[in-house]
Amino acid sequence: MSTLHVGTMGWSYDFWKGSFYPKNLASSEFLAYYSKQFDTVEVDSTFYRIPRKQTVLEWKDQTSEGFLFSLKFPRIITHVKMLKNCEEETKVFLERVEFLGEKLGPLLLQFPSSFGNEQVPALRKFLKNLPEKHRYVVEVRNKKLLSDSLFSILKEYDVVLAWVQSPFMPIITEITYNSIYVRWEGDRKKINGTLGKIEVDRLAEIKVWADKLKQFWDRKIEVFGYFSKYYSGYPPSDVHEFLKIAKAKK
Repeated sequence: MSTLHVGTMGWSYDFWKGSFYPKNLASSEFLAYYSKQFDTVEVDSTFYRIPRKQTVLEWKDQTSEGFLFSLKFPRIITHVKMLKNCEEETKVFLERVEFLGEKLGPLLLQFPSSFGNEQVPALRKFLKNLPEKHRYVVEVRNKKLLSDSLFSILKEYDVVLAWVQSPFMPIITEITYNSIYVRWEGDRKKINGTLGKIEVDRLAEIKVWADKLKQFWDRKIEVFGYFSKYYSGYPPSDVHEFLKIAKAKK
């Protein structure tokens, strides 16, 4: 199995038709087509609502063998309740995503900038109670959280700290568990993201990232990476360029 999985944040974009998706492809066929191009995707829709069982089973059935889904925890858990009194939502979410079976990848807990050091005890309690059979990733958007206090908690519960390329957060390289999870978020204030084309040339940056990450997949450390539509404006191209560079380095 490959130790490098790179894809996009989401796949349901009509504005990719004619550039990534064939012009006559129905939206219901997007995921099946996508899974023939890349081996992973980060699901953003689960941030807004817990998916139905049937939806999850359809995702599984529509994708190629070996495909992996990384999914965001629902915002009711991470943003609204901030990990408190959300046992039922967490239970239902985990039960639903388990229908992906062998295609279930990491589960991302993405926190808002308002999630600060005062929430760290709740984070510790929440992580402690999560079932160990899944892979978890934490992304923070509060610079004050980036300290040994957070890192030690993630290491204690075998949770990966997301590395994020964003104008609002510093680049971090702390490794808290046995895999790497990178999110190229970009800047939505500068990138439209719905034009279906490259708006800013990121090739030099992508090469730097490929050079940085090569050491990990060379050592059989699993690497997950996802490009946002706000990075260059056209994530499929970013993934293709990254994979081209990665394969050339083997």
